[in-house]
Amino acid sequence: MNKLKATYIGLGYIGLPTAILTAKSGIETFGFDIDKIKVDKISRGDLLTKEPGLKDELKFVLNKGLLKVSSKIETASTYVVVVPTPLIGNNLPDVSIVKMAIKSIIPLLKEKDLIIIESTCPVLTTDKMKDFIFSNRPELKDLIYLAYCPERVLPGNILNELINNDRIIGGINNESSLKAKSFYENFVNGEIHITNARTAEMCKLTENSARDAQIAFANELSMICDEAKIDVWELINLANKHPRVNILNPGIGVGGHCIAVDPWFLVSEFPEEAKLIKYVRETNNYKTRWCVNKIISIADKYSKEKKSKPKIACMGLSYKPNVDDIRESPAIVIVNSLKNLGYDLLIVEPNLEDINTYNLNKIDTVLINADILVWLVAHDEFKNIELSNNIIEIDLCGIRKN
Repeated sequence: MNKLKATYIGLGYIGLPTAILTAKSGIETFGFDIDKIKVDKISRGDLLTKEPGLKDELKFVLNKGLLKVSSKIETASTYVVVVPTPLIGNNLPDVSIVKMAIKSIIPLLKEKDLIIIESTCPVLTTDKMKDFIFSNRPELKDLIYLAYCPERVLPGNILNELINNDRIIGGINNESSLKAKSFYENFVNGEIHITNARTAEMCKLTENSARDAQIAFANELSMICDEAKIDVWELINLANKHPRVNILNPGIGVGGHCIAVDPWFLVSEFPEEAKLIKYVRETNNYKTRWCVNKIISIADKYSKEKKSKPKIACMGLSYKPNVDDIRESPAIVIVNSLKNLGYDLLIVEPNLEDINTYNLNKIDTVLINADILVWLVAHDEFKNIELSNNIIEIDLCGIRKN
């Protein structure tokens, strides 16, 4: 019996933490990424993210020789594909990187190998990858295992959630599902649920589309309340006193690589059926534009009254509080929109040391120099800050309501 070996293809936000946990479980683990700079950085124990606890865990598995990383793929008995599936023109999902990852391991495959796809994918992607593999290696038909297992973690708590959250596994057949379940049982304490590949793919998209819809209701409600001169946070607090109502708090839109992206996978594949899902996506995107217009309206009023352009402090760039993740961040959209219109901006993001396209400011500097201060993200560092009476405050994330 061959010793279990796992190769992770993709060392990003999910691939690297999962590879670390796999290595800690005693499985010989390799991490592969085409980005040589990323590989070199990881091999030194450095990270591209400030995910809590991850750096210490990485150094542990590297120092113990439990994890090796390289820009060359290692032969294994289990291959886990954790690569991006971005949106391209007209919000269409691009699975070409998944296909490239599968293509890279096809020459390495042997009988009884297991392939797991974790990347978010349109429905039927796993079946298409199966056909792609067997068209290139027909002698392996029915002799290898292939399954889909989406991640469901929250940045800022990734390691804990990878271990303790339930997992959904859908194989191309029951044997593949069970084989993949056996692999995840090495480091997952949550319950592992078995289904087929297309249902597992759909489950991931459904979860994030449902959350998108809940956020859209709150965001739409906030715009209605602004027009009606009603405090939306007070309203939601009162409405939630109903035993069967649980409205979320509104924000400046929706960000992150999952909720802001995954619903488009369903819209692109099922345009006639996914009408509500499409409207939800459009509503949350519109809320971000609405926030831009709100800031512009107040800034222009300031300019007319003061006969000068205001310095606008933009508080927060990440897509959610207390993380350094700026993927699909609506705060970035707002800042870029204001920047392109020529507004004088002071940008604060306490979770980032630097970012290429922006000059970041300290909180104290902003409090002295800003004319208008816009709360975009409710970071802990922003709570209980006292502002002078001269600063105009725009609270778009409810930080003053908590």
